[in-house]
Amino acid sequence: MARSRPRVWLVAACAAVLLWASVAQLVAVGRLLLQFGPAGDADPSPPPSVLPPPRIYKSNGYLKISCNGGLNQMRSEICDMVAVARLLNLTMVVPELDKRSFWADQSNFGDIFDVRHFIDSLRDEVHIIKQLPERLGPSDSDIIEMPPVSWSDEKYYLHQILPLFSKYSAIHFNKTDARLANNGISTELQLLRCRVNFHALKFTPQIEGLGNKLVHKLRAKGSFVALHLRYEMDMLAFSGCNHGLSLEEAEELKKMRYAYPWWRDKEIDSQAKRSQGLCPLTPEETSLVLKALGFQKDSLIYIAAGEIYGGDRRLEPLRSAFPKLVRKEMLLDSEVLRQFQNHSSQMAALDFIVSTASDVFIPTFDGNMAKLVEGHRRFLGFRRSVVLDRRKLVELLDLYTNKTISWDNFASSVQEAHKSRVAQPSCRRKLENRPKEEDYFYANPHECLVNSSLCS
Repeated sequence: MARSRPRVWLVAACAAVLLWASVAQLVAVGRLLLQFGPAGDADPSPPPSVLPPPRIYKSNGYLKISCNGGLNQMRSEICDMVAVARLLNLTMVVPELDKRSFWADQSNFGDIFDVRHFIDSLRDEVHIIKQLPERLGPSDSDIIEMPPVSWSDEKYYLHQILPLFSKYSAIHFNKTDARLANNGISTELQLLRCRVNFHALKFTPQIEGLGNKLVHKLRAKGSFVALHLRYEMDMLAFSGCNHGLSLEEAEELKKMRYAYPWWRDKEIDSQAKRSQGLCPLTPEETSLVLKALGFQKDSLIYIAAGEIYGGDRRLEPLRSAFPKLVRKEMLLDSEVLRQFQNHSSQMAALDFIVSTASDVFIPTFDGNMAKLVEGHRRFLGFRRSVVLDRRKLVELLDLYTNKTISWDNFASSVQEAHKSRVAQPSCRRKLENRPKEEDYFYANPHECLVNSSLCS
């Protein structure tokens, strides 16, 4: 009996080792199955998404924001306000989108962006909730409503906004456009702005699916240009640009500008603005510029824009020059597109997806969409974006249409003026005490790009 005990222990030890080896083997196989699926499975299930760990912090209060403007302006505002919430250790409420603007779009955040992804993907930075606690009602004295000061840096929020939470439980920023400076912000916050923009603000599956379908249809036809033709009624009314319009059309747009108090209501010298390069190109001007840049008659051009003022009549010069001119309404079944119609921000989201995926992107005005698409294309590896020099172009266009210069001179001058106007690695321009005139952060977020060391 005494001699058999060591054998028993030896057998037991060996059995234990074999058991643990088997368990380890099963765990390893299980991990492989989770990652790649069973052998021979043609359609393995995607691995479960791994959420970042939640950031543990004592919240100083709640931040509620109401965005203003179009889709891309609101997108940049959301990125800024997430950075502010992170800086001040606030609990952020899912943003409210503009419903009072010219477009009268009634879309909520969740109609455009994936709410769950937005909340979960940022949980290691900011605690985000869908709505304020019930105890904080709309007229509650614990809430202060205000717009932050434009183009502010971290010191403003730390020294002027944060102390307000000693008196109030929540702050409602009721206007959030351009409230964070382009430059002079810590790299940590700049990187967070990019993370929100390029990762957290993901469109809904419905918008992503339809946008990708548009890209697929265009790709099937070959390479294509996304032309952001900013010749819509709101742009012309807001800017006061009436070159090429009839007197009746110019008067109609002027009345519209006066009807919206948050637009400029003063007299605007359209000719002076145009000569300064502050007006969008007309469709006719755009057709001449594209031909001068070397685009051929058979170029496939996707118009990324809302309804063009003047409709098909206004587009005729551009369509005559480039017959393969298409819009989303021409590529998608009307029944499929119907769910997005009358929702300008959702339609703009489709154009955004196509514009970031195009072989070439050309905006005729440097508005918010033009800037954010340029920034996305930089982030995606500097896809070709041509930033038009409208001031120079207007000068050349007038010389050509007045027959002062020949077509060959016009074309060569346009090409020469745009040799260095293709988006490429560069540092963002900084102008002391002139933030509005600086290069816009979202057009060139160089801190977040692979060449960021060039600007350190």
